[in-house]
Amino acid sequence: MIAKLTGMVDQIEHDGAVINVQGVGYRAFCSTRTLACLPSVGTRVGLLIETHVREDHIHLFGFVDAAERDWFRLLTTVQGVGARLALSILSVIAPEALGLAILTQDKSALTQAEGVGPRLAARIVNELRDKASSVAASEHSAAAPASAGPELDRGVAADAIAALENLGVGRSEAAGAIAVAARKLGGAAAADALIKAGLEELAR
Repeated sequence: MIAKLTGMVDQIEHDGAVINVQGVGYRAFCSTRTLACLPSVGTRVGLLIETHVREDHIHLFGFVDAAERDWFRLLTTVQGVGARLALSILSVIAPEALGLAILTQDKSALTQAEGVGPRLAARIVNELRDKASSVAASEHSAAAPASAGPELDRGVAADAIAALENLGVGRSEAAGAIAVAARKLGGAAAADALIKAGLEELAR
């Protein structure tokens, strides 16, 4: 089972990349987020890999970081969400924003992905709500001190996202900015503090 590829970027395509590892080219399907993070052709790179083996094929899916790979794994546990659809979701919603969208039951954020309708978005939210909390907690603990404080109130997060949207910020960008702000400020942060920190994040 291939878990990681380290080699030279040989080709970058619209839905993946070919990584040359000691003369062997491995094609990995990737989200647009991961593709945007890849260096130029001929440059050394490392990709985390999820290997899917079927009777008629072996497909590799590449990720720029563990957060995206972990969400890919979670998404593909939902009935009706295959590997390609999971990549479609991760192409329009960054891992942090996806976690917050699920925790706040923001189904409309998920329907931005091609192939995700209201019914499937509702199923994703319902099935991953509890798992999203544990993933968000592990991501937070990896980036913050152990005494991170209480969990962020979903209503406060939703209000902060709505406020940024009212200022003309796209939903996924707003959710991503508030997710970063929440991680920095902690679970006890008020909506106005999250909004201010979210705006500062968007301005970077």
